[in-house]
Amino acid sequence: MSDTTIIPIDSIDNYNKMYGFETLHPLVSVVDLAEATKIPNHVTFRYGVYALWLKDGIQCALHYGRQQYDYQDGTIVSFAPGQMVRVDMTEEQLHTPSHTLGLLFHPDLLFGTPLGKAIGSYHFFDYASAESLHLSERERRMYTDTLNTIRFEMEQPVDKHSQTILTDRIKLILDYCQRFYDRQFIIRHKENSDILSAFERNIKDYFEQGLAVRGGLPSVAYFADKACLSPGYFGDLIRKETGMTAQYYIQQHILALSKQLLLDPSQSISQISDRLGFQYPQHFSRFFKKLAGMTPKEYREK
Repeated sequence: MSDTTIIPIDSIDNYNKMYGFETLHPLVSVVDLAEATKIPNHVTFRYGVYALWLKDGIQCALHYGRQQYDYQDGTIVSFAPGQMVRVDMTEEQLHTPSHTLGLLFHPDLLFGTPLGKAIGSYHFFDYASAESLHLSERERRMYTDTLNTIRFEMEQPVDKHSQTILTDRIKLILDYCQRFYDRQFIIRHKENSDILSAFERNIKDYFEQGLAVRGGLPSVAYFADKACLSPGYFGDLIRKETGMTAQYYIQQHILALSKQLLLDPSQSISQISDRLGFQYPQHFSRFFKKLAGMTPKEYREK
């Protein structure tokens, strides 16, 4: 297949047939790529299902967005419906057995379940930062043991308990993954501090270079892109490091700059509003009063 091939994964059966796996349940699959009878190469998958992959040995390159995933042994990568991932493997890699364990489940499995209501809270599915979740050896065993319980349930006849048991097992895995995700903000404090420092510089540069005049108020997505991170992961990182949301952090910088500019009587409030990227002066006044407790005019007079 060419590297421009885009393969939609819209169903579990669609994925299983692609790799030569048997479909035991229409909405869930637990697979080991070492058991695949065929493996597509140099393709881009467009996911219509949720997927978690635990790597063990395979050295394929995963490209998510603009960057390559840091996908090492003993790590998990996760994908959600709507995301696109390119997979590149050499001929040697194609013919080298590799135990890469995957859990795939269709969104339809979650309808009417507690997991269906909570699925949006698992932020690692927004993890577009070219990284993966790192596990200890004990955590890897926990992951594989839970996968085996899901596989066992898939082999049972479907009854009224099947959905509850499957989603409970899947939720257990997702809860552990959320723990791994949160932990990485702690163990990577130095790296995250560097990102925070760059965030502060980028906010300052945005206004000093006049970008606000041309582009309006800056967004979290703008600074996340500067850091080559997804907005979701970037927001979580800033909140872990500062205790406030990235949006609030930006607003506090704008407020501090507003107060500084208001001390210069040569600039009108309308001019300051334009310089800060507000579309209308009244928007600036509402913003300032909300955060400072008084209008720009009242602050200047005071």
